[in-house]
This record gives sequence, C-alpha cells and structure tokens, in this order.
Amino acid sequence: MSQKPFTTVFAIYPDLTHLDFTGPHQVLCRLPGATTIVASRDGGEIVAEGGLVIGRTRKLSEIEQCDLICVPGGMTATEVALDEAFVSEVRRLALGAQYITSVCTGSLILGAAGLLQGKRAACHWAWRGLLPEFGAIPDDGRVVRDGNVFTGGGVTAGIDFAFTMVAEIAGEGYAKALTLGLEYAPSPPFSAGRPELADHDTLSRVAANMDKAMGQRLAEAQEAGARMRARP
Repeated sequence: MSQKPFTTVFAIYPDLTHLDFTGPHQVLCRLPGATTIVASRDGGEIVAEGGLVIGRTRKLSEIEQCDLICVPGGMTATEVALDEAFVSEVRRLALGAQYITSVCTGSLILGAAGLLQGKRAACHWAWRGLLPEFGAIPDDGRVVRDGNVFTGGGVTAGIDFAFTMVAEIAGEGYAKALTLGLEYAPSPPFSAGRPELADHDTLSRVAANMDKAMGQRLAEAQEAGARMRARP
C-alpha cells in the first residue's frame, strides 16, 4: 500500500540563518511519503547568512497547499515581517496547513502573519521579548507546542523541533530510529548554549552585541505588529 503523501514547505528569505532551515530540512525530508518544497517570495536563488546560496526555490504564490509550513529565522526576520507579499503567502499556506511551525526568530514572522495571537511560542532568547508585539506569549522552551503551532527556540533547537514533528506525524518509534540513523547525540564542547548556562562574561559579550540591533528590530516588530492588527 502506498504511503500517503505529506508535503512540507520551508518559506525562506535572504540572509536567513541557514541552520534554522537545513537542520530541520535534513530531518523532515525523511518523513514517510515526504514531499519537501523550498520556497521564497520570488523563487530562484536565495543567499543565506554567510553567503550560502540556496538555489531553485519555488515561488510561494505557486504552491496551492501544504501539510506543514516552516519559517526559519534570521537576523533579517523583523525586516521580512514587513514584507507584505511574503507574510501574506505564509498566512495563506498556514491557514490551510495541518501544522504551523517556525524555528528561532521565524516565530516573529508567524506573528506578523497573525498566526500566534494568544498562543505560547518559542524564539531565540535574545529576541523572545518581541513576541508580545504580535499578541503571542513568550515561552523559553526549546520546543513549544500550542495546538497545531510548533515553534523551536534558537538555531540548533530546530533539530529538536524537527524530531518532535517526526514523532507527532510518524510516531515515536520512527522518530527514534531516525534519531539513531542520523546519529543525533549532541554533546557540546562548551556548556554555554543558553543564557542560564553561560558564564557572566560570555553572556555579557553576546547580549551587548545583540543589544546593538535591538532598536531597529524592536521598531520593525512594532510596525509589523501594528500592520497585523490593522488587517481585516
């Protein structure tokens, strides 16, 4: 008997953090019956953070529907949240999807699309405080579920999120086997991957760097939130 198709769409954009996309893509493309589509506003090549070129993306507007939509994050996420063409396509596909998902600051784009109002959501720790601009409830979990909305925390949490989705869709046994097949057994050389784990000097250094971008990102999030609330 043939496996029922399951279509995942990754909605990507220039300067995204590519591990937010490639980590979950590596896992979700192995779902039974998987059709995995990488799409962008205009189609074609997308240049991700660090100059990585992601080619042959499809136009979001050309995709009729999907079972799961995933929006990765990036330092340009709040700027992209102001791209009405991108945000409207994300909203259209999400409203017809079984699962609405994001990684890292991708949740801010889901928020701009009006998909997180009253819902708990994860985000990168430095930008989690922007979620209320979209009526969302910040949650510091690595993977957060609220109904059919699944959001991952910062960057590497996207891999945990993807295995969570595999268990949800294909069952825990399949997810465990895939975990072993991909030898997913993280053991970081430094215990500094979350603010509560990092030493004071490390946290201060990174927080100071993030603070440099906060003014612009906050202003963009506030404008995107205002646009979201003004939509019919």
